[in-house]
Amino acid sequence: MNAHHVTPRLDMIGIVVSDMAASLSFYRLLGIDLPAAADGEAHVEVTLAGGLRLAWDTVATVRSFDPQWQPARGNRIALAFDCGTPAGVDALWDELTGAGFEGHLKPWDAFWGQRYAVVHDPDGNPVDLFAAA
Repeated sequence: MNAHHVTPRLDMIGIVVSDMAASLSFYRLLGIDLPAAADGEAHVEVTLAGGLRLAWDTVATVRSFDPQWQPARGNRIALAFDCGTPAGVDALWDELTGAGFEGHLKPWDAFWGQRYAVVHDPDGNPVDLFAAA
């Protein structure tokens, strides 16, 4: 057995944002408890139930240690939030789009047995809303 073997554990998901206040406002509507004082910070992180951390960094913060950083083009990863019920998906969709955030796919009954919708956060990242149908 290799004495240097490491078993990694997913600990944090990081999101790079152009406007911290707008991004945190969006994620607050998704039920993430973020203090209002965090809106002006360059780095914000919170520990979610279960121990996974979610963090936000401004573009300027990331470029301070990686001057070559450029935003990704296209989307390959999305965060997904369980809304509990199909009606919960519809209600959260209405709340987010009513607050001015971009709706991408309106709630629909997916063939895999879920009520599903997709909204974009202020930086265009897809955020899935779902519940068992």
